[in-house]
Amino acid sequence: MGHPFPIREIARQAGLSEATVDRVLNARGGVRRSTADEVRRAIADLDRQRTQVRLVGRTFMLDIVMQSPERFSTAVRAALEAELPSLHPAVVRSRFHFRETGPAAGLTAVLERIARRGSQGVILKAPDVPEVAAAVGRLSAAGVPVVTLATDLPAASRLGYVGIDNRAAGATAAHLTGQWLGDRPGNVLTSLSSGFFRNEEEREMGFRAVMRARHPERVLVEIAGGQGLDAGQYDLARAALERDPEIRAVYSMGGGNIATLRAFADLGRTCAVFVAHDLDQDNTRLLREHRLSAVLHHDLRQDLREACRLVMRAHGALPPAPPPLPSAIQVVTPYNMPPGTAGT
Repeated sequence: MGHPFPIREIARQAGLSEATVDRVLNARGGVRRSTADEVRRAIADLDRQRTQVRLVGRTFMLDIVMQSPERFSTAVRAALEAELPSLHPAVVRSRFHFRETGPAAGLTAVLERIARRGSQGVILKAPDVPEVAAAVGRLSAAGVPVVTLATDLPAASRLGYVGIDNRAAGATAAHLTGQWLGDRPGNVLTSLSSGFFRNEEEREMGFRAVMRARHPERVLVEIAGGQGLDAGQYDLARAALERDPEIRAVYSMGGGNIATLRAFADLGRTCAVFVAHDLDQDNTRLLREHRLSAVLHHDLRQDLREACRLVMRAHGALPPAPPPLPSAIQVVTPYNMPPGTAGT
């Protein structure tokens, strides 16, 4: 039973004699199981209290840097702000650096400014390109830990990743699409925001692998470059639909779903199955209107909580712990929307 506490302190916390605690810790026998459990609880309580003491009065200034559509960055901001009370007694303050699109140089300039100014940590959603990875390396060298959110930069010296297993998410989307199309003919439109986000690449690989294995007769028609924004997505989706009259389903990895559905409607076409990601404001409304079949969702609050804890551990404010597991993937339909979203 490893612990860093003196026997006297454990005995005081447990309300037991030092001799009894000593017997439990050294497995000498002659102690009831309930007494041993009391010693274990006392050690756990002391560990939590020590953590609380380390956090009292600590302020962590975090920079949230994201390239994503406004609907997702807004959801991230709301999730982080909702989680801040749970991080008490530490105080977490945040600076937000959001943009929807643009060259990588703009992101790296933001990261360079943060490195010069200083920060307790960066939570980053960015394309997986060499210049961003290099900027992350410079942040780490300057003592600023970086946690990637939703999409990873595995070649960069980031502290950790929080989010779903994106390959598993793509495989889940393929399973749902195949089941819901059933025996009906039809090809599938796969939509990425760009070719540079690792999460979308992994989703596409998971989707393609399952479709190839389970539904090899279906053609996958890929579009990319709309940046998840309706303005660019419409023309891409409409052109794909005009080229292939057999498209009957959509797997959207990067957003712009309102524009994709508008392209179907303008051409008088029916979308039999539409699987998307994230319960942002747009997808919540589309799902409530039964225009989406399902949304693959995960708890952003949990992701932001884990990201903050990773930063705190990097500064020694929390005890070491194993890396966080991937977030659970929730399959949300119009009939099981989480409380608080149905009227959004």
